[in-house]
Amino acid sequence: MKEKNIKKVVLAYSGGLDTSIIVKWLQDNYNCEVITYTADLGQKGEIESAKKRAKELGVNQIFLDDCKEEFVKEYVFPMLRANTLYEEEYLLGTAIARPLISKKLIEVAKKCDADAISHGATGKGNDQVRFELSAYSLNPDIKIIAPWREWELNSRDKLLSYATSNNISVDLDKKNTPPYSMDANILHISYEGKVLEDPWSSPPEDMWRWTSSPENAPDTPESVEIEFYHGDPVSINGKKHSPASILEALNNIGAKNAIGRLDIVENRYVGMKSRGCYETPGGTIILKARRAIESITLDREVAHLKTELMPKYANMIYNGFWWSPERENLQKFIDSTQASVNGLVRLSLYKGNIIVEGRKSENSLYSTNLATFEEDKGQYDHKDAAGFIALNALRLKNKAKK
Repeated sequence: MKEKNIKKVVLAYSGGLDTSIIVKWLQDNYNCEVITYTADLGQKGEIESAKKRAKELGVNQIFLDDCKEEFVKEYVFPMLRANTLYEEEYLLGTAIARPLISKKLIEVAKKCDADAISHGATGKGNDQVRFELSAYSLNPDIKIIAPWREWELNSRDKLLSYATSNNISVDLDKKNTPPYSMDANILHISYEGKVLEDPWSSPPEDMWRWTSSPENAPDTPESVEIEFYHGDPVSINGKKHSPASILEALNNIGAKNAIGRLDIVENRYVGMKSRGCYETPGGTIILKARRAIESITLDREVAHLKTELMPKYANMIYNGFWWSPERENLQKFIDSTQASVNGLVRLSLYKGNIIVEGRKSENSLYSTNLATFEEDKGQYDHKDAAGFIALNALRLKNKAKK
């Protein structure tokens, strides 16, 4: 049911086909002023085109916001501190952007005295949940318009027909057809639809926009040294970077060396399986390096506890609960483990592979004297292991006898 008395609505606007159609649809169906908000999260070249398209659609208030540093520092890096992977593979590049965009939509709505916010997430997807749970967490009284749950434009053909009849331009790919459904930011780019809807079909090589194929990557390995401070990367090969610039630099290095391609079938929160392809070069490098530095700086049980909690944390982000009390409290624990996660990791990148070649830290818990196969100067008595094994074997022996 449509909300009544909607005079102003703030739309999360990408400049793509769906949100461009939504601008026109909101104007016609709600007879309201549409304000567009576009967050620059590092999606490369889409920002100015979004502004141009919004003007063409008659939008008077157009907000463009450079959020790259905030996005990486306050969202991406905290997430990576947990070594986060959804279903052991997905680095959550789309999911982690939604709470920030929602926060900005709420801020713009307040600034412009708007009655509602709107988004272009489909009724089959996760993003509708992420946007709306985030928005309600920040403003429980906000009204939300989700066109995909109201209109009859429920197929790509219907969208294209609507665009044509309303003189809305449609971007085409190299084959003169609408491109894959894509989402991009400084952490990743995702692809869905077209041939990818068949999980048996291989993604075509010309789909990938960022990364080289392993076949075309350099034939010589590239060495990279990353410094960490309190769990976050702060320099590459001795050169300090801001959060966004370090991720961008690692994106460029990783893309050149065919790092970060992923083709998965994931379980959506709304109940279906979905096949998607992702390119996350810099994030993949950071995750590998982070695990290496944590391996020498974290206590064993703390490291194991983090590993056990990671899937829960990943589910919270994937399912839209970034602003929930459980995520915020879990984040406090994760961050508390990172004070000692400082040091250097040396990696070798080669044709899609990331090889850890060294790690060192002033906070290292690794003891050469304890680990050595040579004489350990009396720090470890081998005879102690007999009692340790005997105690742990008690229940196993008892079970076997029964």
